[in-house]
Amino acid sequence: MPSGNGARAQQKRERNIKKAAGEAKAHSQLKSNEAAKSIVCNVCRTSFMCTTKEPELRQHAENKHAGKSFADCFPPA
Repeated sequence: MPSGNGARAQQKRERNIKKAAGEAKAHSQLKSNEAAKSIVCNVCRTSFMCTTKEPELRQHAENKHAGKSFADCFPPA
């Protein structure tokens, strides 16, 4: 068994390996965000988070699709 700083370095390497293995199992926020994009514009197929409010959706419809109505972009469910 190493002594002194060699033992500390070995312990740190072991901790880092365990930490890396734990992080691989961790849940990715990016994957969660992609799964939460449940609102889709029917004209351009842009997806929006499920927490997006109606005023933001109306702004998208007005800015991106001037000739279309809000109901054309986001029909009622």
